[in-house]
Amino acid sequence: MSILSILLIALAMSTDAFAAALGKGAALYRPRLREALKTGLIFGGIETLTPLIGWALGRAASRYIAAFDHWVAFALLAGIGAKMFWDGCGRDEDEEKPQSHSLLVLAVTAVGTSIDALAVGVTLALIGAPILVNALAIGAATFTMTSIGLMAGHRLGARFGRRAECFGGVVLILIGAAILAEHLMMG
Repeated sequence: MSILSILLIALAMSTDAFAAALGKGAALYRPRLREALKTGLIFGGIETLTPLIGWALGRAASRYIAAFDHWVAFALLAGIGAKMFWDGCGRDEDEEKPQSHSLLVLAVTAVGTSIDALAVGVTLALIGAPILVNALAIGAATFTMTSIGLMAGHRLGARFGRRAECFGGVVLILIGAAILAEHLMMG
């Protein structure tokens, strides 16, 4: 797996957290750096753990699906990408923004935005990709994007965040298609 693929996956996985952080930042009068870093740590930490969990699940299942794992990887990434695209581009403009920034609400939001990273972890196990470097890249990208998103939220609003999530979905679909194409050309 190339460095570019790792970076693209990390960025794609951080877009939904970025969109959530923009929404949270838009709800604040003047977000403080401390709040942004706290939010980034919560989101980044959870987003680092979920692909590790998914990878462990994928490794356990890999010997049973080795003959068609490339199709599973493609379906997972394409499905996650399509859902991210739909969530980012198909949402109602008048959707309410979250008002609370408690630790529990941030953690629940972070888990919700990291479910796709769990599925990506399964995919990474199926294609034999290095999980630690991918999980750390996803966590670092999410920490950075979430911290920036919270600080920028009151200026950029949720509209830009939705576009970022659409873009992340397209990137995942393209990566899934590349995995499938690479396997079909080799086999």
